[in-house]
Amino acid sequence: MEKRTIPVVGMMCAGCSAAVERRLNALEGVVQATVNLPGRSALVEYDPSHISLQQMKDEIQRAGYDLIIEEDRSAEEIEHRSFVLLRRKVLLSWLFALLVMTISMGWLPQLFNSSTSQSLPSATPSSSMSNQAMLIIALLNLVYCGRQFFVNAWRQLMHFSANMDTLVALSTAISFLFSVFNTFWGERFWGSRGLASHTWYDASVMIITFVLTGRLLEERAKNSTASAIRSLMGLAPKTARLVDGDTMNEVPISTLQPDDLIEVRAGEKIPVDGEVTAEQHPLVDESAMTGEAALAEKHVGDRVLAGTICRQGTFRFKARQVGQQTVLANMIRMVQQAQGSKAPVQRIVDRIALVFVPCVLGLSLLTFVLWLLIGGQQQLPRAALSAVSVLVIACPCAMGLATPTALMVGIGKAAEQSILVKDATALERLRHINAMVIDKTGTLTTTTNHPSPNSHHPSPTSQTTEHLTPHAREAIVDLQAMGIEVHLMSGDNTENVSRWADAAGIAHWQAKALPQDKDDLVRQLQSEGKHVAMVGDGINDSQALATADVSIAMGRGTDVAMDVAQVTLMSADLRRIVDAIRLSHRTVGMIRQNLFWAFIYNIVCIPLAAGLPCLFGIDFQITPVWASALMAFSSVSVVLNSLRLKWSR
Repeated sequence: MEKRTIPVVGMMCAGCSAAVERRLNALEGVVQATVNLPGRSALVEYDPSHISLQQMKDEIQRAGYDLIIEEDRSAEEIEHRSFVLLRRKVLLSWLFALLVMTISMGWLPQLFNSSTSQSLPSATPSSSMSNQAMLIIALLNLVYCGRQFFVNAWRQLMHFSANMDTLVALSTAISFLFSVFNTFWGERFWGSRGLASHTWYDASVMIITFVLTGRLLEERAKNSTASAIRSLMGLAPKTARLVDGDTMNEVPISTLQPDDLIEVRAGEKIPVDGEVTAEQHPLVDESAMTGEAALAEKHVGDRVLAGTICRQGTFRFKARQVGQQTVLANMIRMVQQAQGSKAPVQRIVDRIALVFVPCVLGLSLLTFVLWLLIGGQQQLPRAALSAVSVLVIACPCAMGLATPTALMVGIGKAAEQSILVKDATALERLRHINAMVIDKTGTLTTTTNHPSPNSHHPSPTSQTTEHLTPHAREAIVDLQAMGIEVHLMSGDNTENVSRWADAAGIAHWQAKALPQDKDDLVRQLQSEGKHVAMVGDGINDSQALATADVSIAMGRGTDVAMDVAQVTLMSADLRRIVDAIRLSHRTVGMIRQNLFWAFIYNIVCIPLAAGLPCLFGIDFQITPVWASALMAFSSVSVVLNSLRLKWSR
């Protein structure tokens, strides 16, 4: 099986992401696929012997979207071009909107004869010349600025599906066609029935203008949610200084191979993971990877990591892990996959979003029919106006963005603090933790080798000392203050375990513990109704890590422990666990806020758009123009609210 994060192009709302996810999961050979709307990506686990990436791409293209699988196509470049085109359309659409509003409000009396008869909100009395001018402007706006809505809506229709584009296309088409009818035949049709003829060209233009403006603001805000990934990607340099005998050449890092000899000078970033080959004692800043500010002095045989910075000295090292095998590449991959994963609450929202658009279409039709039943043919203009307003205002964008944007920011925030969260479920579960099992050696304590005299290397005569990890006691105190019961488990002897438990302030401890004993304790605590986290770094911890509700590994531990763990701490500072738990509380709280406002928005606004107050003698209704503005604002506000996580301490 392979797991890969694939950029997706063309998604605009929760309905889009749900449609792409459904199609991917329906393909034979795809084990599981989750689609991230703000991240514009799909995390796909699949069997390459049954299905290829090209087959997935072909299926998604038939649905009106696209997967970026080609190496020569950059998702960032495509998104940048799309953003520039979107910005151009927004500016042009605002120009069209200004022209239409100028004409419809009678601000150009010297050119057009505007009527002053009473009209419904957002409706303009017919005037031959002004209406024909607005028809041309609105048509230009539909063809250039709004074309994509109609293309996407048609593709969705061909697959018996619907999304936000369907709602926008229907509402603008109804507004425009109703206005065209009234421009040429309105006086004859409505006049014979004693009614005024009105046009809604301003509504058809403003709907597109506000929706495009909302998307532009969303894109800008969503780019900020992905800043953690861009920061990690920016850590690696583009080139490296390759040593070849007596010569040195500047080469792209993509050409480096294991065992290549590389030189790094003061102020330069280390390009790949490797091993120091000469005793030159450089000082390396590893804060970007470990979160620890102190410079690390490197000796022969010491490991150096891609993305860290040589602050003092010049040294040479042999490449060990290159390309996608470096620790930095693995961090980027883990954060991408975590941001693309889904919390349990998001799956509920996705199911709602999948049926939401058809429900909105039904509500709009019901609104139209009810107004005709209440007022007869005389209420036809209001019936159409109300139906269009419902179509526009009930877009599920805010609901679809509520959870993934908060998760993206939360997981990115964790990465900035050197906390790698493997999936969204782990981030959500952390806030429930009320019991924690901690391994001793390599987790609560660190070991230091003291070399024999006249040597910088450990030797058979070297002594090993076990300096408690920095801030360990402070972290334990904070965890206990949060109501978390801490247990220390170690295979060490009773005297040592007791001493270190006292030093850290841990009341519950067990010595001479085997891997099975750690697993048994986790299960025992779970049977007592506790939510248990396991913190370890070795192979002997992997069994308990797999059993725990949340598994936490130390970044300098074994590969087995880190593979099993849902959360990896890149530094030895146990306070990062406290940070992760607090971040979990804040992220889930932000998700609840977003969902609350997204649902409240629809619950309050749909009846107002349908004209419910008018039935009780209150002359108030949300018109299509205001509906489009409110819909755009709701989506942007959800993203901006999520970004508060990024700016918080």
